[in-house]
Amino acid sequence: MSTASPSPQSATWSQRFESALHPAIAQFNASIGFDIELIEYDITGSQAHARMLAHTGIITPEEGETLVQGLEQVRQEYRQGQFQPGVEAEDVHFAVERRLTELIGDVGKKLHTARSRNDQVGTDTRLYLRDHIRHIRQRIRTLQGVLLRLAEQHVETLIPGYTHLQRAQPLSLAHHLLAYFEMLQRDWERLGDVAKRVNVSPLGCGALAGTTFPIDRHYSAELLHFDSVYSNSLDGVSDRDFAIEFLCGASLIMVHLSRLSEEVIFWASEEFRFVTLRDSCSTGSSIMPQKKNPDVPELVRGKTGRVFGHLQALLVMMKGLPLAYNKDLQEDKEALFDGVKTVEACLEAMTILFDQGLEFQPARLGAAVAEDFSNATDVADYLAAKGVPFREAYNLVGKVVKTCLSQGKLLKDLSLEEWQALHPQFAADIYEAIAPKQVVAARNSYGGTGFEQVRQAIARAHDRLGAAEATA
Repeated sequence: MSTASPSPQSATWSQRFESALHPAIAQFNASIGFDIELIEYDITGSQAHARMLAHTGIITPEEGETLVQGLEQVRQEYRQGQFQPGVEAEDVHFAVERRLTELIGDVGKKLHTARSRNDQVGTDTRLYLRDHIRHIRQRIRTLQGVLLRLAEQHVETLIPGYTHLQRAQPLSLAHHLLAYFEMLQRDWERLGDVAKRVNVSPLGCGALAGTTFPIDRHYSAELLHFDSVYSNSLDGVSDRDFAIEFLCGASLIMVHLSRLSEEVIFWASEEFRFVTLRDSCSTGSSIMPQKKNPDVPELVRGKTGRVFGHLQALLVMMKGLPLAYNKDLQEDKEALFDGVKTVEACLEAMTILFDQGLEFQPARLGAAVAEDFSNATDVADYLAAKGVPFREAYNLVGKVVKTCLSQGKLLKDLSLEEWQALHPQFAADIYEAIAPKQVVAARNSYGGTGFEQVRQAIARAHDRLGAAEATA
């Protein structure tokens, strides 16, 4: 057993310990390599704590101001690259406190009065996530704006609609894009709801049981712009529901981005040719000179599993933890930080892709909707509107499609005589009824792909974005 003198690291702990950690265990135990991400939030939280200590008379006003100014100096040193703590500090919280004490002397040792690292790290993490939720919601709004601009340009551009990846019915391209606007709208709203549960202060919960000092938790929460405080100290230091909820929301964002990515990958293929990828958002092959690869959507699709994995990691970590704090909770940071950065990066990349990196091909899209039987339902609807029971009309049209396929024809190729031989209700207006643009325009039920409905949906989308800007 080692009998070495206590190192600076072992001095972090009380005199209960006589020797330093084994170097490998110190490295294993340390979180400074990733929780340095929290340094500015740690400083902000500590400044609020210092002000609260002075406000309640636990320390003098002069000591409180010295702590606040010293912490600000630590912040500036970090921003200027002069303060770069290493593994010897173990974590960012000790690193800041140690540097503060070096700068201002023994007053720095009073900062941790009435506080534990447990409530401290919980506070820092919530401040970090609150900030980044705001950034992510702004990125969602930006992507929605790009999709909305494209929708305005392509109200009457047609695109095949699919079910089971089989041609189903033609759509307005704008309607298709607005479906993703709606998904992103739910994402924006969902993160706003998560933010309410993020914005609760655990500061003052102590290690697990509160403190004997006459602190004012509501005062420090107000300084940090928290909406409320945890009403149970055990829950306050051990709760990670907010991080799991965020990663749930982040996972759904990635689901939506991945689905959109999958469509772009199809659309850009030679088989579809619905979009052309611009050079700014695609790469080539090292061996096949003709290739232009959809790297952005492929990477987004791939990174989706990464965010899912972080959610699963936190769920598994939490499921067996007894109250209150356990060292396992250190493992939430890397999952959370990487989840945040991945979602932010993917939203930015998809925004650039749709804003600058691809171009829809209306002529190719128009030709695609004229090359199939996606207007078959409209033939059945045509007969139903003339009094023929829909199921009878449906079965009749199925036989017509079968006949056309055997003859290498499309519905538009049938002569009026052939139509009338099938059913006497067919008249010359059948050709207009099955024309692709009319097929789309006719679907004018609320929320449908009809052009007028799409224009109304675009107006509602503008209202949503405008309302969000007004309350930002």
